[in-house]
Amino acid sequence: MVILGLTGSIGMGKSVAAGMFRRLGAPVHDADAAVHRLLGRRGGAVAAVAAAFPGVLREGMIDRVALGRRVFDDPAALRRLEDVLHPAVRRDQAAFLKRQARRGCKLAVLDVPLLFETGADADCDAVAVVSAPPFVQAARVLARSGMTRQRLAAVRAHQMADGEKRRRADFIIPSGLGRRETLRAITHIVAEARTLRPRHWPWPAAAQAGH
Repeated sequence: MVILGLTGSIGMGKSVAAGMFRRLGAPVHDADAAVHRLLGRRGGAVAAVAAAFPGVLREGMIDRVALGRRVFDDPAALRRLEDVLHPAVRRDQAAFLKRQARRGCKLAVLDVPLLFETGADADCDAVAVVSAPPFVQAARVLARSGMTRQRLAAVRAHQMADGEKRRRADFIIPSGLGRRETLRAITHIVAEARTLRPRHWPWPAAAQAGH
């Protein structure tokens, strides 16, 4: 099974791209959605995060707004949170990949916002980066509720520059030219990726992952 990493900076249209991969029959694991589950009621990371950040537990789940305030502009706190969440997300990914392999899938997609930043690209057979011009990115992000230019700058500072991501990518998905062009690029990527020789399956973690 070929493992394709999907990434892109904030506001680049990665969620739309992930939906297109699904429409074309490629299952997608969403790392952000996994974090939501892990921090939600009865989530697998609730106890560990509540212990690391007293006061963020609300009615059996993590108050993500309160947690965000605790780690925003605090690199040490952010690293502490990542030390809890990254292994948990990786286990969730491994279980997902194991399920897709049992189904006989030839291609599975890992949607990871910080794919390069966390070194997770090393676990993928190829990487696709969703990219748009900076002015398109800014317009999309600033249209979100509560977003400011200051917060956008802070997020950008935490993420690898788009140009560097594009340089490292095997495939680039344009998202600033309309959805038709985006879908055309993804259709080509799905066809190409399925011809690759898998190098990273099975994951070492997948052998121990649940279902």
